[in-house]
Parts: sequence; C-alpha cells; structure tokens
Amino acid sequence: MFADNFLKSMGPEVFTVTELTRRVRGALEKSIGNVWVEGEISNYRRQSSGHQYFVLKDEKCQVSCVLFHQSSSKLRHLTLAEGMQVQVRGDLTVYEARGQYQINVQVVQSAGAGLLQAKFEALKKKLDAEGLFDAARKKILPRFPSSIGIVTSPTGAAIRDMLNILQRRAPWIHIVINPVRVQGEGAALEIARAVAEFNSDKSLNVDVIVVARGGGSAEDLSQFNEEILARAIFDSTVPVVSAVGHEIDFTISDFVADLRAPTPSAAAELIAPDNADLLRHLRACENSITRNLASAMAHWRERLAFAARGALFREPANLIAGAWQSVDLAEKALRFATESRLAGCGEQVKYFLAKLREYRPDQHLEIKRHTLSGLTSRLEQQLGRRMQEASHSVNGLQALLRVLAPESTLQRGFSITTSSAGTLIRSAAQAAKGEKIHTRLADGSLDSVVE
Repeated sequence: MFADNFLKSMGPEVFTVTELTRRVRGALEKSIGNVWVEGEISNYRRQSSGHQYFVLKDEKCQVSCVLFHQSSSKLRHLTLAEGMQVQVRGDLTVYEARGQYQINVQVVQSAGAGLLQAKFEALKKKLDAEGLFDAARKKILPRFPSSIGIVTSPTGAAIRDMLNILQRRAPWIHIVINPVRVQGEGAALEIARAVAEFNSDKSLNVDVIVVARGGGSAEDLSQFNEEILARAIFDSTVPVVSAVGHEIDFTISDFVADLRAPTPSAAAELIAPDNADLLRHLRACENSITRNLASAMAHWRERLAFAARGALFREPANLIAGAWQSVDLAEKALRFATESRLAGCGEQVKYFLAKLREYRPDQHLEIKRHTLSGLTSRLEQQLGRRMQEASHSVNGLQALLRVLAPESTLQRGFSITTSSAGTLIRSAAQAAKGEKIHTRLADGSLDSVVE
C-alpha cells in the first residue's frame, strides 16, 4: 500500500480537460496576444445576433475567427463575404467549449488597404507640394447654372438620386451625362477623359462638372485617388465638384476639385438653386417695388403740402389750386399706370410660371426674367420722369409767383398809391384837389396832399 501511494505521488501530473484548455489559453494569450493575420475568408456565416463567424485560410492552414457585433459596427463600408482576401487584427485565444484556438477579431480591412493608404498619402503629399490643393486657384461655381455635366456610372444609385433632386429643385437645368466606370482597373483614365471632353467639346457647353460615385470600400474608391484623374480635374477650365462616397470618405479628387460634396445627393443640392426660393425672391422684389413707390409718393406729397402752407402760396390761391389739381391728376395717372403695370407684370409672372410647370424650359425662364427686369427699369424711369416733370412745374410756378408778387414790382421802381380810405388810385381823375393820399414805395411810404 505504501509503495502504491509513493509511486502515485511520484507519477506525472494529470490535468482535467478544463484545466488543460485554460492553461493553453493563457499561454497563447500571454505569448502571442494581439496579432495581424492575412488570409482568405471561408465558411462565412452571420448569426441573427449580428456576430460573424468565418475561417481564415491560406494554401496550407486555417484558423477560426469570430467578429462580435460590437466590433462589426466599426467596419464602416466593408462587407465580409466568402472568398474575400482580408487582413484581420484580434486577440488569439481558445474557445474552451470546443478546445479550439481562434481569433477574436477587432479590425478587418481588405488585404490591399494598407498599401492603398500608403499610396494615397504619398500622392497627396506630392500633389499638395505642387500646389494642386491651393484654395486660391479654386474656381467659384456659378449661382444659376444652365447646364451641368455629370461624370458617373449610368446604372448606379448616385445618378438616380442626383437626377431626382435636380429635377425637383431646378427643372430648367440641362443635364449632360458622360457614362464611365467608377471602379476597377482603368476607371480613373475613363473619368479623366470624360472631364477633359467636357472642357474640349464646346458643343456640350456645361457650366459645372460633377464627378460622382456612391459609397464603397477603399478598393472601390481607389480609382479616385489616381494622379491622372487629379491632374485632369486641376487642368479643367470648368468648375469641378467632387461627390465621391459618403461624408466620411475622402479621396484625392476631393482635395483637387473646386468644391467637395459629402455625397452625390448633396452635390445636387449645392449646385442647383431652389425653384421655390427663386419664386419667393421674385415676390419679395415685387413687394419691395410697391413699398418704394408708395414711400416716394408719400414723400413728394408731403413736400407739396409743406410748400402749400408757405406764405407765398396763400395769396395766389387760384394758382395753388391749379397746381394741386395737376398734381392730383398726375398722381392718379401715375397710380393707375403703376397698378396696371404691376398687374400686367403679375399676370406675366403667373403665365410664365404656368409655362414653366407645363414645359419645364431651360432657357425661357431666363428670357422672361430679363423682360421683367426691363419692364421694372422702364417703370422706374417713367416714375422718375413724371416726378421730375411735376418738380419742374412746381419750380416754374414758384418763379412766376416771385416775379408777379407786389414786392417785386416795387423793387423795379414802381409805387402803389391809395386814397385816405385805402382805395387803390389807378387814374389821376380819382384824386380830388386837397385830398390826402398815401404812396407805398419799395423801402417805405409817403403821405401827400393833391394840389
């Protein structure tokens, strides 16, 4: 019995499966820990919980991987799929229930993502040093473009979203689409040629060029980080808007372009003026003109009233009455002409708006806007001419009154003689011998007796 116990105490250490597994787990986590591993995804499956399970393999070996839901939410636009070549970073551990080692994945990127990022940074540094990103050279986009050129895939969601927004905001804008591939080898060259074509082909006559693509992975957007496309955008004489990916995506074309839009839909919002805002602005202009006319009329009416209250106008009441009547007639005619013109302009605006909704013209709106501006200018000129004529008339009456006033007559050497009763003496026969008379001169008066 003693011998058996002694031999047992001197024998090998025996572990339970759990103990052994935990020791292996601790050894792996301590000696290797967090690692980067590259391989091909196999046996991929996604659970309803959001956790993703797959095997990472190469030509000879494989390792199990699990990407938990809380980590997968950080993958941005990368969607895992069977056969994808990726690089993963995570903790090497052991799944104790099965006794197999696995990687608890924290970061996943395409196998070429590191190389793409390095290439991106190098090209960005080079072009920045050459001045391709300088804000001083960026062109200003036209406020009211009549024609827009779009370089994008004709089948993508980006072009559909842009067309819907442009149609809603500015249906008169002429849209020219130059279809290209937006990913894959050679796509950058196609896009660059399309940008150059919009500049060289004068028949296209676009005011703005939009280079657009929807969201995607770093590889999907890599063609917008090519130098040939960056230089084509820089050489463009037409303003270029870069609308690539989502708001968090940045490409070389974004830095070179005259304007970066976070998404293709945002580009359409930034480029096209809002039709409803323009109509509201026109109505505001009409109201402003009406208020200015009313204010001008009130101003001149107040000036005339002030002049009428003066001493010079109280004596010749008949002249004042005639002047007031002329002003009233002129005001009535001016008001009628103004109201008629405004009414006519309002009807024209309604007519053209109806035409706009019916035919969606791309040029007629601009023509009618010039017509409305001309009518407004003519109306303002007519108002100024009428007011100037009224002012000249009033000035003439004032000058005439100064000439005909009694004081002016006395200043010229004449005198006014009245009897002692104050009756004006116009003839010698009116004065009897011995009668006292009163003579008014420019600088005083004389009393005398008729001999």
